[in-house]
Amino acid sequence: MASASNALRVFFILAILCAVCTAKRTGAKTGDSAADSAASGASGTFDISKLGATGDGKTDSTKAVQDAWTSACRATGSATVLIPKGDYLVGPLNFVGPCKGAITIQLDGNLLGSNDLAKYKASWIELSHVDNIVMTGSGTLDGQGTAVYKKAKTGTVKAMPNTLVLFYVTNGTVSGIKLLNSKFFHINIDASKNITVKDVNITAPGDVENTDGVHVGMSTKVSITNSTIGTGDDCISVGPGSDGVMVNNIICGPGQGISIGCLGRYKDEKDVTDVTVRDCVLKKTTNGVRIKSYEDAESVLTASHLTFENIRMEEVANPIIIDQYFCPEKVCPGKKSDSSHVIVKDVTFRNITGTSSTPQAISLLCSQSQPCSGVSLIDVNVEYAGKNNKTMAVCSNAKGTAKGSVEALACLA
Repeated sequence: MASASNALRVFFILAILCAVCTAKRTGAKTGDSAADSAASGASGTFDISKLGATGDGKTDSTKAVQDAWTSACRATGSATVLIPKGDYLVGPLNFVGPCKGAITIQLDGNLLGSNDLAKYKASWIELSHVDNIVMTGSGTLDGQGTAVYKKAKTGTVKAMPNTLVLFYVTNGTVSGIKLLNSKFFHINIDASKNITVKDVNITAPGDVENTDGVHVGMSTKVSITNSTIGTGDDCISVGPGSDGVMVNNIICGPGQGISIGCLGRYKDEKDVTDVTVRDCVLKKTTNGVRIKSYEDAESVLTASHLTFENIRMEEVANPIIIDQYFCPEKVCPGKKSDSSHVIVKDVTFRNITGTSSTPQAISLLCSQSQPCSGVSLIDVNVEYAGKNNKTMAVCSNAKGTAKGSVEALACLA
């Protein structure tokens, strides 16, 4: 019996040692990181601070954030990339899909964009080919652009990176976060569908161009709402190929206002249709609500079914504009040639009130070969905020109707 008992003990000990060795071999093979867990199909929260990120604002945490995304994208269930409180310095981040499940990027801390411009090929943070993605939280995407804006002005850098790009994203939401001092556009929505941007705060210096708050292009069913945007360029710009865009309850200023365009800059651009801007306040912006197309347009396209309503202007320099002679580079061979290839029609300006910082509250400059048609000025009452000048409007080749508006502004043919 003793001999049998000893043999049993030896067998039991060997079994334990074998199990331990097997576990060690398995651990050495798969690792104990969140990324390895996700690779095997796990889901849950992937905290960048547990993957090596340091929230001191100085240590490069790019790899940790990228690893957290890789883990979340591989997860079979809903997953969260957690950016906890702290300041995390990161270079370019490529959040590429398709992913196996829905993903939330929980931004509770701050991501700081590296100012080593050599690292960037395009954008800073790019969400690409992803479905069902949410970025939310109380944190900030800080592009740290103030350190490099001078380089952009001198032309020593070819292109600056956008802060956040949604490229081929379906069912995406950006909410609650702050975006600060982007090197280029703050949010760029491109070739995407069913996108919501809400409750965000976007801030950049008022004298720095190309810092658009939100740009939309080649996208459908986009909602931008309940946000405060102040930059050196358009608060919101809607570009070619956009369809079904709703801009609602935006406080804009400083900046260049809310624009549709530029249109016709490149070849093969697509139409813009069904854009509504309503219930917004523009404060001391250089423009109010604007439609702009290149006078030497490279594309033949149409901008139609555009509505601007319930907009309050507060000392806005150019409250209402249609400009088919847009030429920022000042080298447009087709200048004033009346050969515009961009058609603007079915545009409504309704209940536009407040004050203009210049006497010219309305400027509708349309092409003789492509007159603007179906333009409505309904209850447009904007007054010049200065002295010794009356509010006025300038219209050329703009056809439509005016109703309930200040007589001096009813200049439609």
